[in-house]
Amino acid sequence: MSENETPLNALSFTVSGRIARPAAEVCEAVADPAQLSRYFTTGGARGRLEAGADVTWDFADFPGRFPVEVVESVPHERIVIEWAAAPGSNPSGRTRTTFAFAPIDNGARTLVTITEESWSATDAGAKSAFGNCEGWTGMLAALKAWIEHGINLRDGFYA
Repeated sequence: MSENETPLNALSFTVSGRIARPAAEVCEAVADPAQLSRYFTTGGARGRLEAGADVTWDFADFPGRFPVEVVESVPHERIVIEWAAAPGSNPSGRTRTTFAFAPIDNGARTLVTITEESWSATDAGAKSAFGNCEGWTGMLAALKAWIEHGINLRDGFYA
C-alpha cells in the first residue's frame, strides 16, 4: 500500500435502477408487506417498513423468518433497515440497508438506490457483501418487473 492510500477497514456497496413509476408508488411497493411478498420475499413479509413496526421477512431460498428493524422511514423518500449479517462477516452481527427513492423525469420515474454497509474487510465479510449485493440487485430487477408489468421474476427462480 502506498503512503497515500487509506487502509480498507469496512465494506459496503450501492446498487441503483430506474423505475417508470412515481416515487410514492415505488416506495409503497417496498414498504407494503403485501406487495413485497409478491415480488421479493418469496416466503412472505410481515409488518410494514415503518419505524417501530414488528417486521419479518421469509425467503424460499433461505427458509426461516428474518427479523428486520426499521431504523428510519421517510414517506416517499427513504427507508433504513438493519438486520442480521452472516456469521463472521462483521463484529456487530448486523448490516444497515438504506433504500432511497428520488424522483426523476419530472416525477414520472424514480431512481431507486440501495446501499448496504457494515461488513468487515475480511474474506467472510467480502463473501457476505457480494452475496447481498447480488440479492439487492435481484430485488431491484424484481421490483421493476413487478411495478411496471405485474411480473414476479422470483416465482420459481430459487425453488
